[in-house]
Amino acid sequence: QVQLVESGGGLVQPGGSLRLSCAASGNIFIINTMGWYRQAPGKQRELVAGITRDSSTNYADSVKGRFTISRDNAKNTVYLQMNSLKPEDTAVYYCNADIITPRFNTFNTWGQGTQVTVSS
Repeated sequence: QVQLVESGGGLVQPGGSLRLSCAASGNIFIINTMGWYRQAPGKQRELVAGITRDSSTNYADSVKGRFTISRDNAKNTVYLQMNSLKPEDTAVYYCNADIITPRFNTFNTWGQGTQVTVSS
């Protein structure tokens, strides 16, 4: 069993910054790609940023230049530094990971989500 636990969400003014963290724990051998997704009310969940195990990254066009994804493989943790936040960044942010277990089973899993609200 594997758990992803997000933290760092909250209320911030436009132009402000937040740093999200997602720590994975449990029956883990290796974590391949990790990512952050978000879902705003009435909208579909969308990819915000992804990072491979060797730290190759990709970003949604809407966050390029403002958000930075990173990871610490020793801690099984992924981060999302969000700068110059806009009201349209308001959403529930979800962590996602591709897990390989010690028995080489593979699966994809999600965190429970953390709310980010950008408002004055």
